[in-house]
Amino acid sequence: MAKKTGQLSAALREFVRTRGGDYLDDPNVSSIGVGHKIEGGRPTDRVAIQFTVRRKAEPERLEALGTALLPATIQVGGVEVPTDVVQRDYRTQFRVVEAADKPERKSRVDPVVPGVSVGVPGGSAGTVGLVVYDRDDGTPYVLSNWHVLHGTSGRIGQDVVQPGPHDDNRVERNRLGVLARSHLGAAGDCAIATVEDRAAGTEILGLGVTVDEIGEPELGDKVVKSGRTSGVTHGIVRRVDVVVKIDYRGDVGEQRIGCFEIAPDPARPGPGGEISQGGDSGSAWVFKSANGRTSRVLAGLHFAGEAGDDPDEHALACLPSSVFEKLDVAVKPPAVVEAVGTGFDPDFLGVAAGLPELGEDSDAVEVSGRTVVDYTHFSLALHGTRRFAIYVAWNVDGAALLNLPRTGIPFVLDRRIPAKFQVGDELYRDNRLDRGHLARRADLVWGPKKEAEKANRDSFFFTNITPQMDDFNQSARKGLWGRLEDAVLDGAEADRLRLSVYGGPVFADDDRVFRGVKLPREYWKVIVFVREGALVARAFVLSQNLDRLESLDLDEFRVFQVALGEIERRCGFAFPAPVRDADTFVVPESEVRPPLESLDDIVW
Repeated sequence: MAKKTGQLSAALREFVRTRGGDYLDDPNVSSIGVGHKIEGGRPTDRVAIQFTVRRKAEPERLEALGTALLPATIQVGGVEVPTDVVQRDYRTQFRVVEAADKPERKSRVDPVVPGVSVGVPGGSAGTVGLVVYDRDDGTPYVLSNWHVLHGTSGRIGQDVVQPGPHDDNRVERNRLGVLARSHLGAAGDCAIATVEDRAAGTEILGLGVTVDEIGEPELGDKVVKSGRTSGVTHGIVRRVDVVVKIDYRGDVGEQRIGCFEIAPDPARPGPGGEISQGGDSGSAWVFKSANGRTSRVLAGLHFAGEAGDDPDEHALACLPSSVFEKLDVAVKPPAVVEAVGTGFDPDFLGVAAGLPELGEDSDAVEVSGRTVVDYTHFSLALHGTRRFAIYVAWNVDGAALLNLPRTGIPFVLDRRIPAKFQVGDELYRDNRLDRGHLARRADLVWGPKKEAEKANRDSFFFTNITPQMDDFNQSARKGLWGRLEDAVLDGAEADRLRLSVYGGPVFADDDRVFRGVKLPREYWKVIVFVREGALVARAFVLSQNLDRLESLDLDEFRVFQVALGEIERRCGFAFPAPVRDADTFVVPESEVRPPLESLDDIVW
């Protein structure tokens, strides 16, 4: 009976998670969950799928309310489960107090998004135009103008703040990153800055779109921009192939800039008739579609407007193709990137702990004559048929870990490896599969900042990724799988807080096929460290059922501690002798091996 009850509970959880959203599309349904059926105002001991609705009504009145009759029962896992309907609505609970609201465009925002204020200490304020990406390694940057982020007295590497100091002079609090590249000349007035102290969002404030293409403006094209000062304004391209002279003063003096000119759209006048104002410099002009909607195509980078005594209202914008070529950036991260890293260090612990030795039938992909592929702080071997890593080995320096953001880093293919041996986004698009790191991103970001940043980016190569259900770590016995390394570091088990970790999938012939790819359903991990001068190795497997006698589709993943030799037998490779000898864990003699319930159950 207990087993059946457990199966039904798991089935109900799965139902709510996968089908609940369909019912929440009904505007009158405020929630769906599993609870005890209420009868006569009191809860019973009968389990039900419980709906809450904003308003209960007789069936004949439901259509007038724009809602539908909910079913009396729903079949889940072969069982007819009763439903329950309760009138209840929800809202956040906070006390509203009156305060002078500062416009979002002129405030510090996290994530930083296009359309908000930006500048440099000692400067004024311009606008973040877009989030763009390095063409080679996919590093995200914010795009604006040279005169906003560089200026006549600026230099590459200087701090950039958001918002600009004209809007908030607390520049120490508002640091965003540093000026990375800039250009002022015939190709345009443009610059990019790193995003270091917060996350980056790509949707343009007020326009609700993310630019993913660049275009060439033509006469009569309708465009729209979102600027720090004038907000959203609409225009029409009235001149193309323009070269303008502008005096930038100081040592720079007069410059000639290639651009195009935009006039106000008379059908959509801006505030006070203005198409742009001071502080809008750096805004992105985006094309409008024939139906009047904002497209996702960049028309140009705003950098200037009419002089103060000029009665003719207009704006000037640099051509995106020229700007992007000079800054070596793109609107989308590269799909394929070549990685160059130092790889896994076998002597990292001060005691030899090398890479696993593959069998002759390993089907490992060779790169430059080697089956080992190196990245920053980790190395791996890639299975040619399964197209996932056979193993990943990484070093962790717990004393030098940095807290770096992951936002804006793209998942990419490794250019060194033929694409046919890698699984990319085609597997993960539009489904519940997550792109799960084998070598934990948080484990790799240590050392000098530039090195840690490179390791952060390297962790997103698809060679380090395997498919995991979206609740994978949550269901893995309260997230134990993702905290094994932390348990060693937090418990100060490891000398010098250093670890070497190995991990990967367990390939099985009967793994399920999805979109032509066999999906591993078990994973392994080996943690190696030095304790009081002696090498220690401990092995773990993540599985639904270690004994594989029975595996329920809705059963939770569990973490088991195992002998290292079991991983060698199941995966077909051998660990170096020092690592194998360092595993002293003895598997309990029992027909059923219990999973770990908490980190305290681990035998270190």
